[in-house]
Amino acid sequence: MAGQRETVVLVHGLYVHGLWMRLLEYWLEQAGYQTVNFSYPTMTRTPAENAEELHALLETLDAPVVHFLAHSMGGLVVRYLFQRYPRQRPGRVVTLGTPHQGSYAAQIMQGSGLGCLVGRGLEGGLLGDAPAWTTPHQLGSIAGTLNLGVGLLFPGMPAPADGMIAVVETQLPGMSDHICLPVSHMQMLVDPATVTQACAFFATGRFHHPPQHR
Repeated sequence: MAGQRETVVLVHGLYVHGLWMRLLEYWLEQAGYQTVNFSYPTMTRTPAENAEELHALLETLDAPVVHFLAHSMGGLVVRYLFQRYPRQRPGRVVTLGTPHQGSYAAQIMQGSGLGCLVGRGLEGGLLGDAPAWTTPHQLGSIAGTLNLGVGLLFPGMPAPADGMIAVVETQLPGMSDHICLPVSHMQMLVDPATVTQACAFFATGRFHHPPQHR
């Protein structure tokens, strides 16, 4: 089947490893996709530098359709990829809890002298300075609304939030669709509804929104 030839590239977020995306990867494979799990150093290289490594990986793939499922800072890496290499194969992008508008928590950490805890991940993205989304490739953004996580240590974060990233921070000019799920920032990586929504977007360019009550 042609659908089985479609590939999803998974891109994790700050502090973690590709292994944290393994359950999502498994579910995507069960849905008929081929998968590639991109693992990269989140603190010793900038999102732009990691985008270069991602591009090198993509050059080795033999797939006619390539989608991206990116968690948190991984979505910023994908934005740099499309800025620098806009001639990508057909496919769609889903970001999970990505701070497209910048991260309030990261701004507080930088302002309080704790930017070292994020390292070079702060450069070009987490402070709201990632490239604009101008590609014709469709991007869908999933936000969480279960406010459980280390973000609770940063009072003043806009609500609702997923415990790390505020919903408003996941909005991106040029995105095709946006949806909120009742999950926390890290819970997205183990939540079946998250991958169901991602697959819906890969297939149609839209999430499954609940009917609006009149």
